[in-house]
Amino acid sequence: MAIVALLGTLDTKGIEYGWLRKRLLAAGVEVLLIDAGVIGEPRVPADVPREAVAAAAGLDLARLRAAGDRGAAVTAMAEGAERTVLRLHAEGRLHALLAIGGSGGTSIATRAMRALPLGVPKLMVSSMACGDVTSYIGASDITMMYSVVDIAGINRISAPVLANAADAAAGMARGFARNPPPAVFGTGGRPLVAASMAGVTTAGVDAARERLTELGYEVLVFHSSGSGGRTLESLAGEGHFAGVLDLTLSEVADHLCGGLLGSGAGRLTAAGRRGVPQVVSLGALDMVKFGPPHTVPEHLRGPERRMRVHNPSVTVIRTTRSECRRLGREVADKLRAAVGPTAVCVPLRGLSTLGRPGGPYHDPDADRALFGALRDGLSGGRTELIEFDTHINDPAFGRAAAQRLHHMIATVAPAA
Repeated sequence: MAIVALLGTLDTKGIEYGWLRKRLLAAGVEVLLIDAGVIGEPRVPADVPREAVAAAAGLDLARLRAAGDRGAAVTAMAEGAERTVLRLHAEGRLHALLAIGGSGGTSIATRAMRALPLGVPKLMVSSMACGDVTSYIGASDITMMYSVVDIAGINRISAPVLANAADAAAGMARGFARNPPPAVFGTGGRPLVAASMAGVTTAGVDAARERLTELGYEVLVFHSSGSGGRTLESLAGEGHFAGVLDLTLSEVADHLCGGLLGSGAGRLTAAGRRGVPQVVSLGALDMVKFGPPHTVPEHLRGPERRMRVHNPSVTVIRTTRSECRRLGREVADKLRAAVGPTAVCVPLRGLSTLGRPGGPYHDPDADRALFGALRDGLSGGRTELIEFDTHINDPAFGRAAAQRLHHMIATVAPAA
C-alpha cells in the first residue's frame, strides 16, 4: 500500500496533523507521522517520535530543549528530518511527503523535501506560500499550496484546503508506488545538456534543442525566470550535465540592473567552475524585467528609456548603452574564470524578438557597447569568441551553437 509521510511539529500543529492523518487513511493510504517538534509536548502520538528525529542529527532532545534556542532547535530538527525521510525513502517506506506549517515548520519540512530525489512527490501547505518561496524550494520539485488562513485549527477555510492537500498527496503516493519514475540523474540513457530559454529567445533555443536531440542528447530547458537559472546552476554544479547551452542571460541583466527575475551573483559560474563544456550567448541582455508598470523604479524611467508591457505581470525596459557595457564586462569576467571549454556565440543582428532589426528594442549603439566590452574582457583569455551575422532566433544560429557544444563535449569525453 502507498505510504504518505507526514512531517511536522506536533506540539504546535498536532491537532491539524491528526486531522490530516484521518483524511489520508480514509483515502486508502498508509501514514507515517514524523514529529519534528521540540519545546511543547506532542498533541498526537507519532510513528517516528521527536527523540528519533533529533538522534538522526546526532543530538540529544533533552539537551536541545534545555538550551531554549528556537533557531538552533529548528535547524537541528530540520537536519534530523532530512536524514529521517531519506532513510524512509531508501527503505521503500515513503511514496509522498506532506507537511503543513508557518515559517518554522515550512523551513524544517522543505529542507527534508529538497533532499529527496526529483520525482518523489512533495507537497507543502504553508502560510508562507503567497510570497517569495525561493529559499524553501531551491532546485527541487516541491509543490507549494497556500493555506489561505494560518495553520491554527480546523475551520471552514482550513478544512477544504487541508482536505485537498491530503487527497492530492494520497493520489500522488498511489501513482508513485505503482509506477515509480526512473532516477532522473541515474546512469545510462542519453547525455544530458542544459539550455536556458525565455519567450523572446524561444525560436533560436528550439532550433538548438532539436539539433542536439538529433545528435543524441537529452536537453533540459530552464526558463530564465530567476528560479530557472538557479536550478540550472545548482544541477550543473553537481555534475549532472555533459554540457550547458546557455543562450539566454536575462537573469544576469536583472541581477545587475535591479530587475525582478535575477538569479543572484552565482549565475553563469557553475559550469565553468566544474569544467563542464559550455556554449554561451547573450540572449535577452537587451532588457530588464519587472512586474506591472508601477514596479519599475523611478530612476529607471524617463523619456529616453524604452518601456514595454510584456503582459499584465511583466514589464520590460531596454538596457542602455552604459548598462550594456557593464553587462559585457560582467559576462566576460565570469567566463574568464571557467576551467573547462567555453565559447561565446554572438548574434550581431539582435538578442531577442524585441531587439530584432526594426523591433521596438533594436538599438545598434547599445548592442555594440555590449559586444565591445565582451571582446575586450575576453581578449587574451582561453574563451572562444564566435560572431555570427544573424539574429539570435535565426535557426541557423541555434544549430551552429548546438554543433559547437557537441564538438566540445566530444573532444573532452575521452578524458572524462
